[in-house]
Amino acid sequence: MKILLWHVHGSWTTAFVQGGHEYLLPVTPDRDADGLGRARTWTWPASAREVRADRLREEDVDVVVLQRERDLELVREWLAREPGRDLPAVFLEHNAPDGGVPNTRHPLADRDDIPIAHVTHFNRLFYDNGRAPTTVIEHGIVDPGERWTGNLLHAAVVVNEPVRRGRYVGADLLPGLAEVAPVDLFGMGLAGLHERYGLDPARVALHDDPPQAAMHAQLARRRVYVHPVRWTSLGLSLLEAMHLGMPVVALASTEAVEAVPPEAGVLSTRPERLWAAVREYLHDEDAARLAGKAARAAALERYGLPRFLRDWDALLEEVSR
Repeated sequence: MKILLWHVHGSWTTAFVQGGHEYLLPVTPDRDADGLGRARTWTWPASAREVRADRLREEDVDVVVLQRERDLELVREWLAREPGRDLPAVFLEHNAPDGGVPNTRHPLADRDDIPIAHVTHFNRLFYDNGRAPTTVIEHGIVDPGERWTGNLLHAAVVVNEPVRRGRYVGADLLPGLAEVAPVDLFGMGLAGLHERYGLDPARVALHDDPPQAAMHAQLARRRVYVHPVRWTSLGLSLLEAMHLGMPVVALASTEAVEAVPPEAGVLSTRPERLWAAVREYLHDEDAARLAGKAARAAALERYGLPRFLRDWDALLEEVSR
């Protein structure tokens, strides 16, 4: 099957392109958001290939995975086909609803010809999906292996664009975390974070946009993974940390309460409870190790790659009939 999709979310696409299909990734001359092409910091197989936008009509596309409203327009422009009518389509919804939650209406809510595939049950529940058919295909992770050593007594955090996204990703909670542990923060768009939140560079080190493999190696050395996110979809970095065998300390919000079982760490809506858990893991290596093993077992069972690919194969076959 030839599947057209855009490089929107690198970690998600890394898992998706591990399947047994041919994955067509549009590329534009400027490699802008409409055509990023292949990833630069993830490892993708040769079956994920770039196609110039002006050559897409030469490809016999079987199905398109839409991820933005803009993608609908691009299919019409580049393939001269109508998604959901002339071309089987699925709309992959990565994000939690925004705006007037829980009344946020999904952009495809008034269509019944394109199913919406949410990545968490929380997201499907909180969106008003209207008459659109919906399903949930939970994340799948390319297993980085059990690599946790925890020999560096630091807390690891992964968030992208914390200055812009602020309270959504819990950036305002970082000063409290830094009081109980040195923090290593990984992600994209970290410039200005120290100044915005009055963080001490000696307590909060920034690792801007590391390659995925390098980030996994660095995360595994940290004693505990902290997920301070208030309101986003379920972070793939959290699931990757669990695969690595890291104990988890996380805000009990959105889908995290389903993803992290009690034996894998500590979830709470009380920051002081979270910081106490960080202290405990810093000082009790055995407790951290046991929680990390439980986290890995839970992640492999629920967010393993084979299940993820089977679920997507079933959905794509259904819409292509």
